[in-house]
Amino acid sequence: MRGAPRRLTRTEARSARAASGFLLPFLALFLLCFIAPIGYALYESLLKVERTGPLGLGGETKQVWAGLSNYAHALEDDRFTAGFGRVLLFGAVQIPVMIAFATGLALLLDAASARWVGFFRTAFFLPYGVPGVIASILWGFLYVPGISPLVEMAHSAGWDVDFLGRGAVLWSIANIVTWQFTGYNMLVLIAQLKAVPGELYEAARIDGASAWQVARHIKLPLIRPALVLTTVFSLIGTLQLFAEPKVLKPLSNSIDSGYTPNLAAYNEAFTSNNQHIAAAEAVLLALVACVLSFGFLRLVGQRGKDGESG
Repeated sequence: MRGAPRRLTRTEARSARAASGFLLPFLALFLLCFIAPIGYALYESLLKVERTGPLGLGGETKQVWAGLSNYAHALEDDRFTAGFGRVLLFGAVQIPVMIAFATGLALLLDAASARWVGFFRTAFFLPYGVPGVIASILWGFLYVPGISPLVEMAHSAGWDVDFLGRGAVLWSIANIVTWQFTGYNMLVLIAQLKAVPGELYEAARIDGASAWQVARHIKLPLIRPALVLTTVFSLIGTLQLFAEPKVLKPLSNSIDSGYTPNLAAYNEAFTSNNQHIAAAEAVLLALVACVLSFGFLRLVGQRGKDGESG
């Protein structure tokens, strides 16, 4: 027979209570700021507004059960689904470019011959401190013909450019996001590089490895967790793209109210006053973000296992 469970000593019980005391504030904030909004959004997405009177023009309205009809309506909206395709194309191009820039800058600043490291690290990080709305306004002045020095210089050189045209505005937004977040990702990678033991670099130099070989065969493999982390954060941020198209929308006829899924949900809620459909779109956006993020992590983890077994 199994013996009776061991009773905690007074010291162990005190430690358990102390641990619970530290954990409870986090759990409360997690429930209040994360679980509760998600639950409320799910609840709102399953309701709809029913109006009385001829043609629904009566004065009385009430909320009734809608089931999955709001989700069906969202998926039948061509602008909403096109927005998903747009941000996926955006991420497929912008995220690798940004991570490559961030990795290159991190490796350069971590090099033994690098000078003025503190100055350049701060300079590259500064754009991250600029709010997305302000960054979009600043770059908007550089995109608008007539006031943009970049457009004027391009026209002087014989190039007909329109940064806010239908074929270019998505990449103009990508430029803003890359400018703003490359420095942040660079700092994450530098922090990982600083955690690499210096003995590995010393051993590689003794073996005659060049700076390029050290970066390729030692630094890059060891900062792989940081690269995965920054890529996942960038993927989630791409799906949430909102501030840049929202600010540039008055400047470009190529940006409509459903240009991104987040913008479509915002306009459904605050322009069309369809908060239940907006909630359904927000839930769909969250589901896609979860599927892509965990799918990417699973793919990376599987490749890591295959590499170790190989």
